Amino acid sequence: MRSDAPALTEKLAAMQPAQVPFPHWMLESILEPDACNALLEWEPGEDARAGDVGGRRETRNKFRVFVDAETRAQDARLDRMAHLFDSESARKVFEDVCGADLEDSALRLELCLDTDGFWLEPHTDIGAKKLTLLISLSTNDKDGAWGTDLMTPDGQSVTRAPGVFNSGVLFIPSDKTWHGFVKRPIEGTRRTLIVNFVDPAWRAVHELAFGPRASTPSA
Repeated sequence: MRSDAPALTEKLAAMQPAQVPFPHWMLESILEPDACNALLEWEPGEDARAGDVGGRRETRNKFRVFVDAETRAQDARLDRMAHLFDSESARKVFEDVCGADLEDSALRLELCLDTDGFWLEPHTDIGAKKLTLLISLSTNDKDGAWGTDLMTPDGQSVTRAPGVFNSGVLFIPSDKTWHGFVKRPIEGTRRTLIVNFVDPAWRAVHELAFGPRASTPSA
């Protein structure tokens, strides 16, 4: 019987986070094969591919793509993936093991297609984002060198997430979670799934997998 939570939750429950340069979990074999295949087959068009974004993804907001209600309706594999991440059992692990505060938070899933020239400046994801998981899905990253850089505030890469297919890094945003992508050659396309839980302050509700999460009624 298939679980009602992603496999990574079992791994998280058995792991201690690395502490340098801030608490984080390096993970392997995160997504089910069906979800990986769906994300590899998804070609949203050339406009979705991003080279030099000036260090900020926001510069191309209108071209960004998300696993939203329409996408889920078109592909049952992505719909299942979204439901696994949003399950109560997954949320409980993220809260109990990782220390995330996910009350009233909503799931956001973004597929990123980066090309040569791409880089991201150091940033922390503080604010509305309550959990960040970055999953590498590049099949052409021969040396596993395209993972996210965990940084100092001035942009020095302290450690790098493995760019190996279906691996990634998870952390709970704070004022210490500086990360980005040091500019380096990308041959072809760097494919990444960004998994976030965002609080009710998130205004771009069209980006959410299931829309805003209803507030829990007070007793």
